[in-house]
Amino acid sequence: MSEHLRAELARVATVLGGGGASFVLERPRDAGHGDWATNLAMVIAKAQKTNPRALAQRVVETLSLPPGIIARIEIAGPGFINFWLAGDELAGALRSLVQAGAGYGRSTFGQGRRVNVEFVSANPTGPLHVGHGRGAALGDGIAALLEWSGHSVTREFLINDAGAQIEKLARSLWARVQQVVGRAAEIPEGGYHGEYLRETAEALITERGRSFADTGATDAIAECRAFVLRSQRAEQDQLMADFGVRFDVMSSEQATYDTGKVQRAIDHLTSRGLTFEQDGALWLRTSEFGDDKDRVLRKSDGTLTYLVPDIAYHVDKHERGFDLAIDVWGADHHGYIPRMRAALAALGYPKEFFEVTIVQLVKVVRGGEEVKMSKRSGEFVTLRDLLDEVGIDAARYFFLMRRGDAQFSFDVDLAKKQTDENPVFYVQMAHARMSGIFRVADRSPDSVGDEADIGALPAPDDHALLKELTEFPLVVARAAREREPHRITGYLEELARLVHGWYHNCRVLGEAPATQQSRLVLARATRIVLRNGLTLLGLSAPDRM
Repeated sequence: MSEHLRAELARVATVLGGGGASFVLERPRDAGHGDWATNLAMVIAKAQKTNPRALAQRVVETLSLPPGIIARIEIAGPGFINFWLAGDELAGALRSLVQAGAGYGRSTFGQGRRVNVEFVSANPTGPLHVGHGRGAALGDGIAALLEWSGHSVTREFLINDAGAQIEKLARSLWARVQQVVGRAAEIPEGGYHGEYLRETAEALITERGRSFADTGATDAIAECRAFVLRSQRAEQDQLMADFGVRFDVMSSEQATYDTGKVQRAIDHLTSRGLTFEQDGALWLRTSEFGDDKDRVLRKSDGTLTYLVPDIAYHVDKHERGFDLAIDVWGADHHGYIPRMRAALAALGYPKEFFEVTIVQLVKVVRGGEEVKMSKRSGEFVTLRDLLDEVGIDAARYFFLMRRGDAQFSFDVDLAKKQTDENPVFYVQMAHARMSGIFRVADRSPDSVGDEADIGALPAPDDHALLKELTEFPLVVARAAREREPHRITGYLEELARLVHGWYHNCRVLGEAPATQQSRLVLARATRIVLRNGLTLLGLSAPDRM
């Protein structure tokens, strides 16, 4: 309903000379001010330096809405316009909601657009930590929102299996192999000290035998590299599957070198006159495309910078036919965004092709104290540890409660509580309560149909709940456009607040037949929206708690 009203207000703004005005259409805090309110007249009046109440009257006179949608319109205060929805419109919205069922909240505005969402993409140098978990939840949430809005989405994981860190990992494992067989060996400078590498070394010795420790260093390190990559990747895949995160494509950074994509990217940039030689290095003219300075592609020692395989990888995405590539990056990559934008602009790609969502690291708090993390020392909270302690639903929900680029403290104690203080418990309990109504009535939700008499819903709580339910599609669409899954958690918590209040204040069973029937339909609709919202976020919707 609100989207139709918003569209009509935008049309009126254009008619009155305020086209493109940034106005608000929102639910008033005070129910006495109607179901919707807008400041459109005040926005236009300010720009035109005219009387806002007089302009509000012109807005009302210019509105053209189908009959049966709005029951009353009033001008209030300095020029607010308040709208009351008609009962027939609410009844129709409730009917449409129930009929849509599991599809309620889906839209088609992204139909025809192919989107690649790349996330997690962790180095296979150790167990995934809670920061990776937040990135996984955020990337998966963005992908789900885009799918709900009609986009064709590919979830992708880039395996960072090339470069100096992988070499250090292999040498660290070789040192651990020597230690396992009782020999003195030092972890190389800048290497990895985590206890997981000792476990990996023990597994390698078990597979190859103790004699493997006597293998020549060159061959042994190559085998260590292959073994640790294989074992870490298997662990990562299993963890993501357990976390409810799936990937459609697994890409290898090393493969961009092996297949010649990296060299082709350099050749392509050079052929376009975008590179130059200076001080023995090869540079890219990124400063001509919005970067603050030019960037080195190949250093004077002949090695390539990280920018080169990243360019090649995004060229590959473009060649695969994606209209949009969304990368979920850690906060430490924030300064890397302008140079990637500039490199892709240099290739002639449209600005809209490349988009980055930043995800901040996570502080884990237990007993009011922060749990320290350090991946290289091995003293860190793994995602597996967290899932084992709080469960998948709590972990996913908590990771999605805030904007990805906002600082976040994960309160383990709160996530484990089975009380209303825990937001995921609070939302899931709302769904369980709606299911409980049908269990007590000894009826299935489907059996109550979709017809309700709005006049037979006498309580303000009935109408407040119904109006909130009708907002779900708009919230999903906006969350998809803004790439903000936290809008769904915020909506679900507000809906759960209304549900719990309605459950306590409005009796369903044993009321007059028309009221009982209408409230059963309302309970069915509420159950649908709660389940859809939880499902969208990758969470379960329990019928009992």
